[in-house]
Amino acid sequence: MSGKIVYLISGANRGIGHGLATLLAARPNTIIFAGARDPAAQSLKDLSAKYPNVHPIKLTSGDQANNEAVASKIQSTAGQLDVVIANAGIANHYGPVATTPASQFRDHWEVNTLGPVVLFQAVHTLLLASPSGAPIFAVISTGLASMTKYIHLSAGAYGSSKAAINFLVKVLDTEHPSLISLAINPGWVATELGNAAASTKGMPQAPVSLDDSLAGILARLDGATKEKSSGRFLTFRSATGNPSDVEIPW
Repeated sequence: MSGKIVYLISGANRGIGHGLATLLAARPNTIIFAGARDPAAQSLKDLSAKYPNVHPIKLTSGDQANNEAVASKIQSTAGQLDVVIANAGIANHYGPVATTPASQFRDHWEVNTLGPVVLFQAVHTLLLASPSGAPIFAVISTGLASMTKYIHLSAGAYGSSKAAINFLVKVLDTEHPSLISLAINPGWVATELGNAAASTKGMPQAPVSLDDSLAGILARLDGATKEKSSGRFLTFRSATGNPSDVEIPW
């Protein structure tokens, strides 16, 4: 496995997750474990047919036994894990807090907050043993999770669930000296999820193209270090064009 970089991506069957898996699979010396609730999805079949270094794998957010099985499979297949991209998420409800069903909060917290927590718990021993010495645990977050730079979209369930996982990114950075733990805002992306949010504002689609978002996310992951990246909430691109202006306030 010398020289290889092994990635695990959740929610890899569509949108940002699928895009990241595709771009990373095309790089030399990568192995991609593409996690999804349905690893037999056509999008993953097509991707693994094109790239034999892609391994579709069943990954269900918040399911402890399933996540532990994923860790075992990666260990037996690749022998190492270097980068985890916790991308799977839901944004199924928009509306004022006063009328948002409690079940919507529970569902969003289960997937968007506990999902990455359970995933980290399952893979952390393997991840922290990465031969790189600088393993990465990246959470795909959202600008709606910033409380300092609050944006109102009546997304209480979604935004709060992402704000909670952002907090835990900070905790992981402190608890693990070798781990690069970061949250990345991918932008308001023209995916199925992003366009659904745009429709609530009467917009035909979200303003950020998938290609721009993917390039920006990978720019934050490539060359990430403990000193400059870990324990931070980074945007997919600089709002000012200054490469050093990449951080979003919590």
